Amino acid sequence: MNAPVRPDIAFWRGKRVLLTGHTGFKGAWLSLWLHRLGAQVVGLSLPPATQPELFGLAGVAALIDSRFGDIRDPAAVAAVVQSAQPEVVLHLAAQALVHEGYRQPLATFATNVQGTAHVLDALRNVTTVKAVVAVTTDKVYQNLEHPFPYRETDALGGHDPYSASKAACELVIACYRASYLAAQGMAVASARAGNVIGGGDWSADRLIPDAVRAWSSGRPLTIRRPTAIRPWQHVLEPLAGYLRLAERLWAGPEAAGPYNFGPPTDEAATVREVIELARAAYSQGTTEFGGGDEWPHEAGWLALETAKSRHALDVVPRWSLSEAVQRTMAWYRGHADGRDARALCAADIDAYEATLQ
Repeated sequence: MNAPVRPDIAFWRGKRVLLTGHTGFKGAWLSLWLHRLGAQVVGLSLPPATQPELFGLAGVAALIDSRFGDIRDPAAVAAVVQSAQPEVVLHLAAQALVHEGYRQPLATFATNVQGTAHVLDALRNVTTVKAVVAVTTDKVYQNLEHPFPYRETDALGGHDPYSASKAACELVIACYRASYLAAQGMAVASARAGNVIGGGDWSADRLIPDAVRAWSSGRPLTIRRPTAIRPWQHVLEPLAGYLRLAERLWAGPEAAGPYNFGPPTDEAATVREVIELARAAYSQGTTEFGGGDEWPHEAGWLALETAKSRHALDVVPRWSLSEAVQRTMAWYRGHADGRDARALCAADIDAYEATLQ
């Protein structure tokens, strides 16, 4: 295994990239990074779903060709693909929240499963695309609640609608790769990332955004399951993995397939550990911990084995959990103090790239 490498500016400069989900938390960060790499990005997504939202605060629309559309509409997806004639496709658009999946199961399946099929089906009618990275989640695995990290070869499953929709999404990706896209010369991979944190996320029912909302308004934060264990990582960690994966797919179709992206297995941490780090970094706020048995059901233990991404892609996590949390809370503090959101993101990207060769 070689040392972790920076995204290749020479590769991305001028590359035509279709990025779905560009108005979301991860999508906005990835748009900023692709822009600084010199890519020509066309974004396809619904308008931002939160208020405030990073897409608008960071002025992402001024940096890329931003188009609003619904991946549940196959005609709209096909029109954007034909117009953009992309060379690389990064598919991030999704209904990405577990609790929203419980509230809106049909919409979740429509977006995550049918929407992904619409994106991949539209690619059957273009000849320019060479690399496709479709992002799913660490929750695609049949969770047996055992203390072993999940590998890419483990069984797929999903207790809740969100997890099940993403597991089904993996089957759609594998189907289109085998039945159509590989024969067209497209290398297609799925990316299964652990829980991400970072500045600019204001989604509902997520740990750090919930904490910032509560603590900044003087309310206590209520934690339902303090002992739940997750593979936490800063948002730049999986984004670096997606970029590296796309570069590798371009170099050779043998790299196609699923990849896990997450922290070292021994750095999977409980919700309590993360929130205590966040509280120390934020320097204010109180927390009330629940008993862990509240509805709805969520997995108690989840970790990923990332040997494949380490050895095949030279993707190695750069920031410890402590540093990831500190940088995240510093971002929110800086934003609250009036600092520019794009500048805050750029500073974190600069710091992250400085750890790469």
